[in-house]
Amino acid sequence: MKLPRDLSAEDLIQKLKNLGYRETRQTGSHIRLTSAQKGEHHITIPNHNPLRVGTLSAILVDIGEHFSMTRDECIQKLLE
Repeated sequence: MKLPRDLSAEDLIQKLKNLGYRETRQTGSHIRLTSAQKGEHHITIPNHNPLRVGTLSAILVDIGEHFSMTRDECIQKLLE
């Protein structure tokens, strides 16, 4: 499945709130999110608009590993 090319960090953070992530801190242009679902999990998202495709892919793979989903399942759940 193709990744969106125009997704901002702010949009991704709003979508990740549906999976139980919440902002825990910000250092410079990087925002740290934490989820307590299925054990504690942390991800760091650069506050860029738009996010680079490789960065977005790596974030989705990391989230997918935590929630036992493939990258494509993450895309469907979060971005559609």
